[in-house]
Amino acid sequence: MSHSRKGHDYAKGAKKRFPLLLYALCVLCVSFAVTLLVTKPRLELRDADSGKRYAAWPIQDGEEFSIEFIHSVNQSPVRDTFRVDGQLIQPVATRFYDFGAGMQTSLETDQRMERDGDALVITGFTQRFPALNYIVGTVSDHVLYIQDVALSLRDLCGQNAHITVQVIKF
Repeated sequence: MSHSRKGHDYAKGAKKRFPLLLYALCVLCVSFAVTLLVTKPRLELRDADSGKRYAAWPIQDGEEFSIEFIHSVNQSPVRDTFRVDGQLIQPVATRFYDFGAGMQTSLETDQRMERDGDALVITGFTQRFPALNYIVGTVSDHVLYIQDVALSLRDLCGQNAHITVQVIKF
């Protein structure tokens, strides 16, 4: 009789442990899924002083984004295009319409300047940066172009906001 009682107790204990094991398995699966989501790189805009995050977008290695503004001296558009390279940001092209104070006038090794309609486009940048720092337009706005969306940085961060743009991977 004691033998059959032991078997009954074991089965009873297994029934109690099954929900606990199922719960542990669910926690493990959720943790794994969250880890996968968090480890994907994202482009983040943060306040340069406080670190407050204004926005973040998932971004892939090799993906490009641009920031455009009206140059304060020559009052014409300038668009800087960047490419994600791991956790670094590489300038790809600068597109502008007029020379003037603050505009690049000489080329570095490997850089080229070409005309594209009315625009001048400089390519061939080799530097990579861990972050980009901007002061959002005092006179005119800065616009972020990412994944076919144009976003006003003045609306998102506020006029004169000091922001940092960087790729974050966890």
